[in-house]
Amino acid sequence: MIIDDSNTIRRSAEIFLVQAGCQVVLAEDGFDALAKIADHQPEVIFCDIMMPRLDGYQTCALIKKNQRFRSTPLIMLSSKDGLFDRARGRMVGSDQYLTKPFTKDSLLQAVATFAHPQA
Repeated sequence: MIIDDSNTIRRSAEIFLVQAGCQVVLAEDGFDALAKIADHQPEVIFCDIMMPRLDGYQTCALIKKNQRFRSTPLIMLSSKDGLFDRARGRMVGSDQYLTKPFTKDSLLQAVATFAHPQA
């Protein structure tokens, strides 16, 4: 699942992941993601930090509070690369942090690290 208010980021991540054989669910903000997550049960979630209405930290915290999704890997996406941002992401339960603009390789590496291979 890709959660980002930027259509460009969502689409580029989707293209990279689909080319690699992944199924992708897109959400344009935290509320949209929370509405879709139970139906799609993503294996890995990429979540932008700076979003309107519900930011990435709040979205991550809500996802991780849900017993069903507590162990789902969540990777924060941000154009900010500060130590504080990384620490705050860890505090709300994120598993990794990717700086935007990300590369196809860094995105696929994150999926490879956290996704379970399909049997």
